[in-house]
Amino acid sequence: MIRSAGLSTDGYDTIMKYISTALYIALIYLVNYAFSIVPPIELPGGTMWPPVALLVGFIFVVRDFAQREIGHYVLLAMGVGVGLSYFMADPHVAIASAVAFSISELVDWAVYSFTKRKLSDRILASSLLATPVDSVVFLSMIGFFSIAGAVAMTVSKLIGAFIVWWLIRRREKTVEVEVDA
Repeated sequence: MIRSAGLSTDGYDTIMKYISTALYIALIYLVNYAFSIVPPIELPGGTMWPPVALLVGFIFVVRDFAQREIGHYVLLAMGVGVGLSYFMADPHVAIASAVAFSISELVDWAVYSFTKRKLSDRILASSLLATPVDSVVFLSMIGFFSIAGAVAMTVSKLIGAFIVWWLIRRREKTVEVEVDA
């Protein structure tokens, strides 16, 4: 519509070019903020589980898309998100999140960077490796670590990753069928 009206799209094109990166930074902050205001739920056996963990799996996937946009500068975007969290969310949660997130995001980044598989395979592999690391480190640092809690948090994160993996894998198969036809 903008193009048909003869208006410039330079600003719009620039925004759209970096939409995943902006979303990645915003999600880091929003999830850390949510961890500081949404209380954990007690599971059977006394294990504490933060329901916000359901959102974290999406961050790992959005990071993969951000890396497609800006390459290895995705580590800088992670730093911006963590910095915003420190200053705008609970500092204790932000520090625990920054450490856990940095370690797990480096695992995710390495898998995504050094495997030459399809996007869906890289998303799945990086999520399977990074989410347990994130869960164990984060829960340990905020004083809620238990095996059951780490498993529950990891599974929660993987739900989001599996949904996105399935959608992307389905799209890849559709493209493969169209190319073969």
